[in-house]
Order: sequence, then C-alpha cells, then structure tokens
Amino acid sequence: MNRINLFLPLLLIALLFTFQAVSQTPIFSFSKDEVKLNPSWIKQRETLNKTYLHQLDPERLLHNFRVNAGLPSSAKPLEGWESPDCGLRGHFTGHYLSACAVLIKSEGDSLLKKRTSYMIDVLDECQQKLGGKYLSAFPESDFDILEEKYGEVWAPYYTFHKIMQGLLDVYTLTGNKKSYQILLNMADYVAQRMSKLPAEEIEKILFSAGANPTNEAGGMNEVLHNLYAVSKDEKHLKLAELFDRKWFYQPLMEGKDILSGLHSNTHIVLVNGFARRYENTGEPQFRDAVVNFWEMLLNHHAYVNGSSSGPRPVSTTPTSRIAEHWGHADHLSATLTGEIAESCVTHNTQKLTASLFSWTAAPEYADSYLNTFYNAVLPIQNSKNEQVVYHLPLGSPRTKIYLKENDFKCCNGSGIEAFAQLNSNIYFHDKNNLWVNLFIPSEVNWKEKGITLEQRTNFPEEPKTQISISAEKPTQFALNLLIPSWANSKTEVLVNGKPFKTKIKPVSFVTIDREWKDGDQVELIFLYDFHLKTMPDNNNVIALYYGPVLLAFETSKELILKSSHEEILQSLSKQHNEFSFRLKNNGIDYKLVPFYQLTNESYGVYATIRNEY
Repeated sequence: MNRINLFLPLLLIALLFTFQAVSQTPIFSFSKDEVKLNPSWIKQRETLNKTYLHQLDPERLLHNFRVNAGLPSSAKPLEGWESPDCGLRGHFTGHYLSACAVLIKSEGDSLLKKRTSYMIDVLDECQQKLGGKYLSAFPESDFDILEEKYGEVWAPYYTFHKIMQGLLDVYTLTGNKKSYQILLNMADYVAQRMSKLPAEEIEKILFSAGANPTNEAGGMNEVLHNLYAVSKDEKHLKLAELFDRKWFYQPLMEGKDILSGLHSNTHIVLVNGFARRYENTGEPQFRDAVVNFWEMLLNHHAYVNGSSSGPRPVSTTPTSRIAEHWGHADHLSATLTGEIAESCVTHNTQKLTASLFSWTAAPEYADSYLNTFYNAVLPIQNSKNEQVVYHLPLGSPRTKIYLKENDFKCCNGSGIEAFAQLNSNIYFHDKNNLWVNLFIPSEVNWKEKGITLEQRTNFPEEPKTQISISAEKPTQFALNLLIPSWANSKTEVLVNGKPFKTKIKPVSFVTIDREWKDGDQVELIFLYDFHLKTMPDNNNVIALYYGPVLLAFETSKELILKSSHEEILQSLSKQHNEFSFRLKNNGIDYKLVPFYQLTNESYGVYATIRNEY
C-alpha cells in the first residue's frame, strides 16, 4: 500500500496540541552500563569506531599540550585541525576523552581506561606547569587576542569547551578524581578572565551572529551547566550564565525565528546549554526557548532526515556558497549543494531531541530521533571502516566525502562520540514505565525493578521486533512501544503470541500495563509501505521512504522524474529477497537502496519532478 506524507500545516497544529497534552513528569534514559548492544550491524558500527579509538596514539594526542606547557615531547605531531599551527589544536583530544569515557562505562574497556588515566596524569602535569589553572594545547595569548579584537583567532572557547567536557565525562563516567580537579581549575581560570571584563566587552566577545564566526564559544554554557549539576557550586552556575547570551535566547523564548544566517553548530550547542540550565534551575523561560527552537529547526529548517545547515542567505541572492548555516525558514529546495547537513549539527540535534523527550515523553520527539538515527546519523559513517563525513549531501548527483584519518576536523570528533554511544536513548524509564524508542538488538537492565528486557530484531530490514522479559518476580509496570509516523493501521502487537487489542495511531505509544512475569514476550510487527515527503517550498522536490528507511538513488546524473506523486509511488517495487528497490520512470530503471548502506557510490536523495516536455 502506498501513501503520501506531505508537510501539512494541520499536522503541525496537531503536534502542538499533542505536546500540550503530554505529561510533564521527567523520565530518564538508562545509563551507559545498563544497556548492552547485542551482535548486529548496529553493533558492528560501534566496533569500527572502537577499533579506531584503540589505534590512536595517546602520545600524539598529548603532544601539543606538552609543547604548550614547555614539556618535552618526541611524538610526531598530529595533522589537520590538530596540527601545531592550527588554532583548534586540542579539541579532538577532548572529544577523544569523552568517547573513551563512554566505552569505559558501557563496556569496561580496560585499554581505554588505562589510556585515559595516563592522559589525565599528563594533562595534570601540563596544567601545573602552566600555573595550576590554565590548560590547553594553544597559548593563553589566543584569549588575549579574542578580548582585544573580538575575533582574528580561531575559537579558543570552542576548544576549551571540548577539553572541559572530556574531563567532565571522564570524571562522571569513570570516577577519575584528578580529571575533576583539572576541570575545576579550568573553570576558575575562565571565571578569573571574565571577572576582569566589563559586560559590554563580554557581549562583544560572545556575539556570534556573523558568518563562520571565529569567536565561536562552542558549548561553554553547556559544559558549565553540566559542571554545576555535579558541583552544586553557585559560582559555576553564574559562570555558565555569562555564556547564555540574551541576544540569542530572548527571541527564542518569545517564539521568534531568528535562525536565518546563523552558523548552525555555533548556536545549536547554546540551546543544549539552555536545556541543561532549565534542568538545573527549573526556569520555565529556558524550557520555552528550547521547545520553540526545536520546533523551528525540525519543522522549518531541517531536511527530510532531520539534518540541517547549508548555504548562508545573503542580501543579493537566495543562497551563497558559505556552508554550515541555517537559511530562510521553509526555503530549502534551492540549498542542495554538496556542503549541507554538517555531521556535528546532526549529533547535537539528537542530544537536544533526547532532552526534550526526557522532559515530556512526547512521541513526536521519539519519532524524530528514530528518523534521524537511521537516516542521518548512521549514514555519516562508512560501513566498511570508521571514517565519517563532514557534510551529508542530499541532492544529485552526490558522493559522500569521508574525512581522512589525519583530518581531525570537528566532525571527526563528534563522530567518535556519536558512534561510541549507539546504546543511548534506546530505552527510557520512570518509576512505573519503560519506553522502547528504538528497535535495536540490545538488552536493558532495569535494576530497580529486577527486570531485564531483550530485543531481538533485524530492524529496519526486518519490519518487526521481539521483546523478551526476564523478571526476578512478577512485576507491574507499563511497557510503552513507539508507533512511528510511518506506521499504518495494519501494525500488530502480540503479547505471548496473542493479539493485544489497541488502536494503532501513528506518532504515539502503545501502552501495555500489566503484571509481567519471567519469560513474557511481546512482538511489534509493522507493514511497510512506500511514501514520500516533499520540500516545504516546492511540492515537486521529493524524497522517498520505505517504512522508516530513507531511500537513495544510485545515479551519476541529476535526478529528474516525471509523472505525479501517486504514479511514482505506484512504480516503486522492492527487490525479491534483498533490501533494495526499483523505480521505472521516464524510460529509466533506477536502483534505490537505504541511504545508510551507501559508501562510495554516486547517489541522489531528493529528486525533482518536471513534467514539461
């Protein structure tokens, strides 16, 4: 059965009413060590990433820190954005510490635990050599230049944030107390610098509305709000608030879309910081800012797979060649250059979506997270090795350009973090509910209930998942199964082999509230169909889906289709005994495959319908 899934204003209105009806009781994602990925192609993606982390030489990651501290180092310097002359040197080391900490927590990785302990010892030595507060792979003079010229140096606070967050993750996930002390010293350093500056100077330093802003502060507000959540020290909250800039958050609180022209990753991390602030302080206006931003981003600035960023609008033409920015709301069809959908932005969008789900349990957030996970996150990694892309083009013809092992760009860093935590946000819980938001072969240990839940599936190639319950004793709780937006009325739910009578509603949860016993089983069975989504500003620019899966055409030419939406859908077919597809259109026989499967092939995702002859 085929159907058309278009961007409809009525749908957005319905979603807003749904948000208002959702419970405001917070729920929690299970911790990294409570969820285990079982063997599958998803697990293989994690393994590729872990192998890469093992291969990296800690001496090379530490080289620039030692040199900056005046300590000897015989290691070969890293290259790319970690080279000795790059302003961002040191940022990847922060990402690395975060990724390692996750795998230590989730898998008990002994090699990475030993390595991070060693690296923390060296970083402590560097900090002491630099006076006991400052720590970076670049000199303090970069901050001097920033404060004098409000730019002309490459984002020192951005790099500082990465290092601080890596240290915080090592502490919270592995218990390394020395890492925490180094972090506290760095926070003191930032506070001392800021205390010497008048408010108007701080405003200039942190005003980042320009194109590719060199004064990008990264997630300094986020890491400091994260630190406050641990330290409970008011000075950390006050310092975090300095990086929460009113020029950005006030319009968001008021529901004003000011995203056009802003550098995407510079500002989405600020919103993640606003989310942390709301969680710490309960200030409702920051919740409003986050909710409003997400609605603007996903419904008006994002592509079909939840990714965003691209050409920056300028005054003389609709778009420019400068990538990594948000454009005019609902004007996306003319932005499909080769440099859109920065991977860092996708990673940070997923963090934000997970936060919003934890506040509300709203199925819209879970549905969005699932779509982006399969169709934007997984496609950034080469399935044959650990390489990731900086941009994920969606036009035609395009190819994925993978970052080299010596690039160490920002998306290398967010990539190793994203693929270290593929076990995150599959399951959520509160006192009496467990939510299943992703269909991934995995186990979750709900310790408080004495319950272990295991999923067995080959989703999305297999349109179902089987859930088994292991219970120490009969236990009452509600199991909530996500029914995504692409699900149809023929979706089935079975409990111990018997149909569970419920009305299937897309973008909802099926709730099974009962006393669960050891050995109970639940099956969720979908029936996929083909459907399409259009650009908000051009009904003739389309992307095709099969159930949850965004399809990509294997093509070396621009994708121009003919006929109507309905006729295109009717011409699609699934290949027998394989997860690939065919579309015959205008005398051409196209092969389509899941976007996440593509590696080096030339492809197109969005196609344009032109019926003129």
